[in-house]
Amino acid sequence: MSRLVIALIATAIISLLMGGILGYAVCNLVISDQMNDLQNRLLNVEGDLSNLQSTQNTTYENYTYFLGENVSLPRLYEQVEGSIVLVRGITTTIYYYPWGQPYYTYSQVQGSGFISNVTGQSVIITNYHVVSSAINISVTFTNGNTYTATVIGSDAYADLAVLSANAPQDEYKPIQISSPNLEVGDPVLAVGNPYGLAGSLTSGIVSALGRTITEDLTGGYVIANCIQTTAPINPGNSGGPLLNYQGEVVGITTAIVSDSQGIGFAIPSSTILREIGSLITDGSYNNHPWLGASGTDMTFEIAQAMSTNVTYGWLITQVASGGPADKAGLRGGTTQKQIIGQSVTVGGDIIVAIDGMRITNIDDLSTYLEECTSPSQTISATIVRINETLTLSLTLEARPPLT
Repeated sequence: MSRLVIALIATAIISLLMGGILGYAVCNLVISDQMNDLQNRLLNVEGDLSNLQSTQNTTYENYTYFLGENVSLPRLYEQVEGSIVLVRGITTTIYYYPWGQPYYTYSQVQGSGFISNVTGQSVIITNYHVVSSAINISVTFTNGNTYTATVIGSDAYADLAVLSANAPQDEYKPIQISSPNLEVGDPVLAVGNPYGLAGSLTSGIVSALGRTITEDLTGGYVIANCIQTTAPINPGNSGGPLLNYQGEVVGITTAIVSDSQGIGFAIPSSTILREIGSLITDGSYNNHPWLGASGTDMTFEIAQAMSTNVTYGWLITQVASGGPADKAGLRGGTTQKQIIGQSVTVGGDIIVAIDGMRITNIDDLSTYLEECTSPSQTISATIVRINETLTLSLTLEARPPLT
């Protein structure tokens, strides 16, 4: 083999070796860079994961213990629990043997209450229906101390009662009552003694405002401007406070709807603030405005029966003789008709506005009258009478006392 051939072969071998070495080096460099990049990405992922876990822990803690603007429910409960009392009393029922001799049965009633000092005097506020027919009334504070109590003022129309207890002053821990300023969706808390289980806390939201409810003790009149809430309320909660997340009373729990889920009602704190001075000083509140008429909400079916295109408002079915509506010339119904299986008195005036405010139903009417008017005040009532719109002036009077 010639030297030239040998030299060429050697050169080729050396070139291949040098190319392999160079390729290995370049490949190793690229892989190294990729490994470094992957390692950096892994470190970033680990950092993100750590941050995510930290955020999740914080979120979990907020969900468990804190609501709203950093509100701690355990701390809020500690703040108000000393202001809640258990109200108990005894009711008697008289029966008669066949030969005319009477005998009595006794049962215990119980509810909730809370301590207030709006007027400078520490009192206990509860529902009227909790103590209305009770004797031997007592209040039990959260420390277990129990004292006799007496009713110093009440208003069946608003289901409110004020008690005075034979307790030392240091037992009273007043809770602040705030104007409601609520909106649908606002979170609220109910504290009370359901079924005698003292100091129970439940939570929910405001599910509606301006509701009207009727109780057996109101003589057929509605309780206006009530708060509807999803906070679970059970027998024994009556009279307890409905609170906002500042620990302020925005209402007093009063009623539940039988067989419902998540529907309870509370008297708004505006009613409490409006009445409490009179209840303490005079023992009663007699400034509920009275229209002097009864009626029903308009519906599409009633409108059809009356041959009118007005499907909203409050239909007057009866006017009290000599009452404000009668004096103003408002008219009640004239004809009985069966509408969806119910007898309805139709033909009367339909109230569609008061002082220019649209009236859709009894909720609107009662809330406006209770919150914005007073006895002796003259209002402007817009009505529809036989498809003609009229505006009449009406001077309100005080609602007659219950007999």
